[in-house]
Amino acid sequence: MPEFGWLLWRYLRVVLVAGAAVGVVIAGVGSRLAMLLLRVTSGERVRGVTSDDGFEIGRFSFSASYGLVQFGALAGGLGATLYLLVRPWLIGPRRFRHLTVGLGCAAVVGSMLLHADGVDFALLRPRWLAMALFIAIPALFGLLIGPMVELVERRPLPRGWRQFVAPAVAVAVGPGVVASLFIVVPVLFIFAGARVTASDRRPLPPAATWAIRGAWLVVALLGLNALLNDIAAISALPG
Repeated sequence: MPEFGWLLWRYLRVVLVAGAAVGVVIAGVGSRLAMLLLRVTSGERVRGVTSDDGFEIGRFSFSASYGLVQFGALAGGLGATLYLLVRPWLIGPRRFRHLTVGLGCAAVVGSMLLHADGVDFALLRPRWLAMALFIAIPALFGLLIGPMVELVERRPLPRGWRQFVAPAVAVAVGPGVVASLFIVVPVLFIFAGARVTASDRRPLPPAATWAIRGAWLVVALLGLNALLNDIAAISALPG
């Protein structure tokens, strides 16, 4: 297999396997368990209320739960790809890099999940637990996506048809990850092409490297600012 094609397949395989695994377990099942816990702690007044995401609180639906898990798989594919893009610009030892990714996910994604309007955070109790859970889920996703990507990446690629077994299992368990491929494949196509031709180019100047790192930091800081504003707004809700 030509070097470009091999590298593209290698990255795609990593994204499918690692992304589906972390996305299904953390973003999918983890979110469902968080909702169940909050249903128990919030009392009977939330039963039958339709959440902001369209779920009827207090009613278990296999189709809704399955859809949430598959959305987690989709998020996993996107998250694994984003980690591959961000990884070259992370600083520090491996565990510190994984920690910073987790904190960045908590800030950016947490700010997307928390909102003062709607019914979710107005009715769920205790509010601190609801906010903590929906910050902890993206944080845990961010902490685990890097180690999982690197675990799959460093394992030798099986020969022949065996290299397709793990991706096939990942797609069977989390077919939602396939939806991410509409974005993932073009991104990985460019990323693999850049890696193949990297040896023919001069490395980026230090100023450019730190500018890119600074841009990622700005995104995280903006997410943190938005998250803190959301926490303050939810805490100020009546009741």
